[in-house]
Amino acid sequence: MNDPTPPLPPSAPRPPLRRRGIYLLPNLFTTGAMFAGFYAIIAAIAGYFTDAAIAVFIAALLDGMDGRVARLTNTQSEFGVQYDSLSDLVSFGLAPALVLYTWSLQYLRDYGVLWGKLGWAAAFLYAACAALRLARFNTQVGVADKRYFQGLASPAAAGLCMSFVWTMREAQIEGAWLCFFTPILAAVAGLLMVSRVRYFSFKAWPRSDRVPFVWIILAVLIIVALVLDTATVLLIIIGLYVLSGPVMTLWGLRNRSSRRRLRARRRQSAPKE
Repeated sequence: MNDPTPPLPPSAPRPPLRRRGIYLLPNLFTTGAMFAGFYAIIAAIAGYFTDAAIAVFIAALLDGMDGRVARLTNTQSEFGVQYDSLSDLVSFGLAPALVLYTWSLQYLRDYGVLWGKLGWAAAFLYAACAALRLARFNTQVGVADKRYFQGLASPAAAGLCMSFVWTMREAQIEGAWLCFFTPILAAVAGLLMVSRVRYFSFKAWPRSDRVPFVWIILAVLIIVALVLDTATVLLIIIGLYVLSGPVMTLWGLRNRSSRRRLRARRRQSAPKE
């Protein structure tokens, strides 16, 4: 069958070809986040662990802004999604793992070869779990409930580890003294990322432009506390958020079990025909 569309005459102007490109503004924020994560790695190698921890928090701030900027300017793209995941792997996967290793985990080798292997294995476990978490998140985009995360988000896991390092540095506690605790921290943070524990997502909050007045007072108190002792307050806030996931999951399982028992009792007490 012939094509019903007549060909354009040679003299007719042809439509311009659409060039493929990327959106500049949101990807600049993503690049800035990846730069902050890369700087954290360099700072940790040089021994500036406080600077490294702060750099990871700056990466988390920029990472939270790129998605919002893309939505506000209607510049979302598949390229931006994939680029953001690669940036997150550097900033919240590799950078925290290397900071933990150079600050504390490397000193396990002073206790023997096996302990030394445990140190770098714990760092690798964290980095691998972060990669798996990001891959699983990408496959669930558009399907999962936006109100909740399945597993601890990689920025929150990185924040937990880096706030701990920052707090210990402010308290002048050396990483070598905590080399037996740091593997537990890395393993717990990593395994929570790939777990099925649900965490509240702040992407769907606030639901309207208006919030209760008490939220303003709470925000002011948090800002004042951060000014007084930034590292400790961040560790407390992130630690409470990390604990909220298992508590919320266990509460949901308890309620589900109660509903099952209630339905079973109703079936048993129902009159038989």
